[in-house]
Amino acid sequence: MFLQIHTLTSYHASLLNRDDAGLAKRIPFGDKTRLRVSSQCLKRHWRERLQETVALPSGLRTRHFFERVILRRLVEEEGIPMERAQALTVALVGLLLTKNAAKAEKAAKAEKTKKGKKAVAEQPEMAFGDEEENIAEEATETVGLLVKQPILFGQPEADFLVAVLKECAAAGSDAEKRLQERLKKDKENFKAMLAQAGHGHLYAGLEGALFGRFVTSDILSRSDACMHVAHAFTVHPLDTEVDYFTVVDDLNRDDETGAAHAGDMELGAGLFYGYVAVDTPLLISNLTGCKTKDWKAQDSAAAKQVLQELIHTIAEVSPGAKLGSTAPYARADFVLLETGPQQPRSLANAYLQALTPHGNGMEQAIGSLKAYLDAQERMYGATAAFRAAATTGIGDWGSVPVLPLAEASARALAALFE
Repeated sequence: MFLQIHTLTSYHASLLNRDDAGLAKRIPFGDKTRLRVSSQCLKRHWRERLQETVALPSGLRTRHFFERVILRRLVEEEGIPMERAQALTVALVGLLLTKNAAKAEKAAKAEKTKKGKKAVAEQPEMAFGDEEENIAEEATETVGLLVKQPILFGQPEADFLVAVLKECAAAGSDAEKRLQERLKKDKENFKAMLAQAGHGHLYAGLEGALFGRFVTSDILSRSDACMHVAHAFTVHPLDTEVDYFTVVDDLNRDDETGAAHAGDMELGAGLFYGYVAVDTPLLISNLTGCKTKDWKAQDSAAAKQVLQELIHTIAEVSPGAKLGSTAPYARADFVLLETGPQQPRSLANAYLQALTPHGNGMEQAIGSLKAYLDAQERMYGATAAFRAAATTGIGDWGSVPVLPLAEASARALAALFE
């Protein structure tokens, strides 16, 4: 069972998403090149909103989890001496992120021998690429604790790991051995251990439940993304211009002319099509720990809350670089919600031939989308069990109800979980 969310959002002169050269991201599609906003950019902004609106444990995507969360909490909250807390945390890094315990022991021994000296952090082997990255640390507190690439850890995992390290610290000189035995013995049941300890099944936080987490650790659990996000693109051809700007020095004297600084940036305006598909059984599985086939038997209250907030977040939250100089805030003027067991499919091909805007560009884009959807249904039959639309415009959608967004989302979710 899937929820599909289609949006059309118009942005004025802005720079929503930049590439490595500072230019607006773009993509060839159909007969023209279009402006583009990457799915990573979209998810980052949506994630920040969901952390504020959904009362479920969140996560942190960071390279500094062990240093700035685990080690800090052991010392400041649990009162464990720095030397013991650091040794245990280094051992934990090795056990969680390396492929065998020997590496963990080696990392712990290296930490002791390098105490008090500047050192190059030994990076655990991880599943985030083969790049070699040596980072010089300014103090021993971070030696062995900084991982190569940002990795997602959930608040439940942080709470559980701090509790485990506190328990092991009480073992005195056998603390590291106790930790190794504990995690090695229970590595096959790490998720079950979290749940049993009262930390629920959101081990990687709401972010992990929605967007997934990929790790090759023997102990940490990966989760599959139930939310699939397409890159947004303009329904018409790319059309940008370079904005040249200068900065005037307020303290210039009358005889001092010219700008104190000159620069430029690429700006573009556009009407973007966005698409998201959510695998509902997988979402509930990620939230509750059940098997996907048993999703209907679970309490769906949390999933409904997440999806309700997600729909509004997608429609309301704008991505954007250069916030201070472009104010790129806009809401979707059209949202189409679809539910059903049918294989999801984007409606992007409605714009395979780029539109040449004339008159009301939004109404033109909505009309093209409906015409393509009708063509798909003539070819394949029903491609969704239920639809509802919300729009600022006026359009004839036949049997598809056109409603305020709150009502459209409520009816779509009722159909999804009926």
